[in-house]
Amino acid sequence: MARSSTRPTSRDVAQAAGVSQAAVSLVLGDKWRGRVSETTAERVREAARDLGYRPNLAARNLRLGHTRTVLLVVPALTTEFFAGVYTGAARVAADHGFGVVLYPSPEGIGPARDPFASAQAALDGVIASSMAADALTAIRGDQLPLVMLDSDPSGSLGAATVNLDIADGIRQVAAHLLDLGHRRFLHLAADVPSWTFEVRARELAARLHAVPGTSVRTAHAPISIDGALTATEAALATPGPRPTALVCDDDKLAAGAYKAVRRLGLRIPDDISVTGLDDLGLATAIDPELTTVRLDAELFGERGMEALLAVLEGRTPQAGDIPVELVVRGSTAPPSTP
Repeated sequence: MARSSTRPTSRDVAQAAGVSQAAVSLVLGDKWRGRVSETTAERVREAARDLGYRPNLAARNLRLGHTRTVLLVVPALTTEFFAGVYTGAARVAADHGFGVVLYPSPEGIGPARDPFASAQAALDGVIASSMAADALTAIRGDQLPLVMLDSDPSGSLGAATVNLDIADGIRQVAAHLLDLGHRRFLHLAADVPSWTFEVRARELAARLHAVPGTSVRTAHAPISIDGALTATEAALATPGPRPTALVCDDDKLAAGAYKAVRRLGLRIPDDISVTGLDDLGLATAIDPELTTVRLDAELFGERGMEALLAVLEGRTPQAGDIPVELVVRGSTAPPSTP
């Protein structure tokens, strides 16, 4: 049979197989069992193969109200961490025939413009970082199947949650510094109202206060190198005994702290030890290389997408936080002064 130069349609398949278009839809949509015979189903599949027929997925999805598209809402694209989250989520999505659209909500600008005329009509679900939760209401994303990343399980809009074990990461940092003999601490905290940073502050305070003779001061800074530099310089210039260990909420803050420490004529780790959290590329670009907590961003994204697929299918997502690991490098050492 000579093939037409135009794209074959379901009507062509129906005519070739000697069945109705409805039967073709049932067979190719894998909903034929109990409605058409095995023999008829095979005849339809054979006709479709012979004709080179491919269903129009875009049209079918619009009819069904599903586009197999997921929105990943992140605070900003100013760190490679969220690029890793996207990579992991997109990899799992692709394996299941979904696409992932990235929606950054830049800090200081507010929610970005709605990427869809109606998110609810165009999306199957949303994965959102708690740092960008404010953007959800702007796009009505909180009314869709939702998975929250880095978010309080007891207060995440009723959504499923996927978390890194940040509390354990802080416990590892505290134990490492305490074992080295540090007792005077400065916590350079991210000035961002987010559950993940509340966990860091709460866990660090609890771990340090449990050891007699320790003290901890807190300085807040926006997540930027310049902001961290300014905050650290001011905190270290405060009268009184100087901290011997500086615990930073993330690696970018640590990079800014490095600059402040050097401006004050101090050495890392001889005069002050510094730790970060993330294990970004800059952790090994600065000198000395940074002791930090490694977070597996791609696995985080994978688990987020797997959880959303479970929600969409009516299953319970995998439980348990994602493990993290302290990576000890050259920025920490025993304190030089008692």
